[in-house]
Amino acid sequence: MKTLENQTLLYDEDCPLCSLYTTGFVKSGMLDENGRKSYCQLSQEEQSFVDLKRAPNEIALVDNKTKTVTYGIDSLIKVIGFSFPLIEKIATIKPIHFILTKMYSFVSYNRKVIIPGGNSKKENKLQCTPDFNYKYRFIFIGFALTITTWVLFGFSNLIPSLPKTSILREFILAFGQIVFQSLFLLKMDKKTILNYAGNLMTISLMGSLILVPILILNQFVNLPQFLILGWFGITVFIMFAEHFRRVKVLQFPFYVCFTWVLYRIIALVFILNL
Repeated sequence: MKTLENQTLLYDEDCPLCSLYTTGFVKSGMLDENGRKSYCQLSQEEQSFVDLKRAPNEIALVDNKTKTVTYGIDSLIKVIGFSFPLIEKIATIKPIHFILTKMYSFVSYNRKVIIPGGNSKKENKLQCTPDFNYKYRFIFIGFALTITTWVLFGFSNLIPSLPKTSILREFILAFGQIVFQSLFLLKMDKKTILNYAGNLMTISLMGSLILVPILILNQFVNLPQFLILGWFGITVFIMFAEHFRRVKVLQFPFYVCFTWVLYRIIALVFILNL
């Protein structure tokens, strides 16, 4: 593995996802030991040539010799491409680069709802918080909603005791949780509500991905009902625990944990009475 030397990635220390992959670059040898640095620890000299508005949205790669900066997907291409030149050649082809740029923005603007971390606010400390982007937040919610709807549709059909389902019903149930939970947050501003909605749909997406192995296995083996229902019960428990954790981390009111459960009880009663 070739090491890209004298380059430093400025990462968001409050973002577990950012911390994970930048650490991976250093441990794999793609970057040297000084290859990562918290954005919040920028020196006054570095602040003079780093775009402080752009860097929280697009990870900055600082060339410590020339004092120049690369941003966003180009930073990642530069790091990975130094060890794997073929990947760099492919990634810089215009159509592919355009798609990668959009994918990067999709993740970057939603990173706080994909994997939220604590907010270590300190006086006179730089904050690496991405701008709130309505477009990418709605796209993320729509993406998670689509995956959740299709997985729940497939999983519901594995449970004969439930009334026959439809894509529309599963969509309404998945989307309904956003509407239901938002009713208890009306005193908050719309960005806070959308931030919660993003976290809510991340939890639903996570739960859907946990259910996928059962859907795949059932294509080859007729799984017993106790296994299907047991797996579903474990999934709901994991989702509740994650919802509870996120509510605590993001300092949302704890009553939304109970309304989250209440919505699922109401939804189950509604389904059983169809």
